[in-house]
Amino acid sequence: MNLELEIYLAENYKSKSQIARVLTENWVKKNSYCPHCGAPYLNKFENNKPVADFYCSACKEQFELKSKNAYKIGKNIIDGAYSTMIKRIVSEENPNFFFLTYDKIKWRVTNFLIIPKYYFTPEIIEKRKPLKSTAKRAGWVGCNIKISRIPETGRIFLVKKSHIIPKETVLLKWKKTEFLRHVKIEKKGWIFDVMNCIDAIPNEIFTLQEVYACEKYLKQKYPNNNFIKEKIRQQLQFLRDKGLIEFKGKGVYKKLYK
Repeated sequence: MNLELEIYLAENYKSKSQIARVLTENWVKKNSYCPHCGAPYLNKFENNKPVADFYCSACKEQFELKSKNAYKIGKNIIDGAYSTMIKRIVSEENPNFFFLTYDKIKWRVTNFLIIPKYYFTPEIIEKRKPLKSTAKRAGWVGCNIKISRIPETGRIFLVKKSHIIPKETVLLKWKKTEFLRHVKIEKKGWIFDVMNCIDAIPNEIFTLQEVYACEKYLKQKYPNNNFIKEKIRQQLQFLRDKGLIEFKGKGVYKKLYK
């Protein structure tokens, strides 16, 4: 995997957005692989396809690419129309998302990660304010993808801080969470909430009491639920059964996805 962007490809473009699109799409086509099945390359859809940018001819997974000039991914990714995004999330046409950041001075990729489509729920989509009446598209409502709300297991890096992650590691991380593909979207809220609570604990080994520290937050989010601790334990058992955490005994657990 070569992290350099081929800047000569953008010589005939003046628009910053077009330059970024041409360079990053070319980089993905030449350097990426399918993080789902491991196929050695991805195919590019024709321009202006409404759903995705790339697809894997082997497993048929589809991928949309978002990129920006930055060293870090950040907490938010600007996306398109809010209503369109919400419709896509609950449909079978929702693609997986590649996020790429690059250094515009060195023209070099700094981060490249995949978020599997089954991690996308309406909760991570933030509605932006409508455009003002003086704008060309007055009233149009865009959205932000709240990366910070996606559990760590759903942020699978292929390149992190200019360091290339081994392909075997990427494929294993994807496989570990693929069970979520079959979980109904309305049931993912509690699963992801408890995942995020676990992610907030800095140590690999953690205790049930440390997860209980999220009880107040979860009670505010689910005010009609009077069994928060019971629900936490239920989700921990689910994550244990799926191989993301290990129960060590006496209220002690270990993260298995680091």
